[in-house]
Amino acid sequence: MILMLSKLPPRERQIVDILFESGPLTAGEVCDHLPDPLSGSAVRAMLKRLEDKGFVQRADSERGFLYSPAVSEVAARKSALSEIVRVFFNGSAAGAASALLGMSDKLSTDELSDLEAMIAKARKAKGAN
Repeated sequence: MILMLSKLPPRERQIVDILFESGPLTAGEVCDHLPDPLSGSAVRAMLKRLEDKGFVQRADSERGFLYSPAVSEVAARKSALSEIVRVFFNGSAAGAASALLGMSDKLSTDELSDLEAMIAKARKAKGAN
């Protein structure tokens, strides 16, 4: 299942981002992390909607319900990146990689080395199939 975080309303996306950054939180703690205050009932309603949509999960704790993202941050990043590649690069991962490499003046030597290693690993994995 691909979760389209980019399709969420801004406040709901903000809440999911807070949960990714902070880890499991109660509704009250989510309120405390919001830059613009919202009522506890409004945050609880948004958390319920996010849970119904599959973006957030909740678990019982001695502090009350703890809310956390329903998918890993890695899966969320992959989903977001897939959407960017689809929309801006006509589905071409090579086109997206080329655009990133076009920003090589902003990449450190270590980052360029990491990219080379990832390309070598991907090439090796393709050869194994």
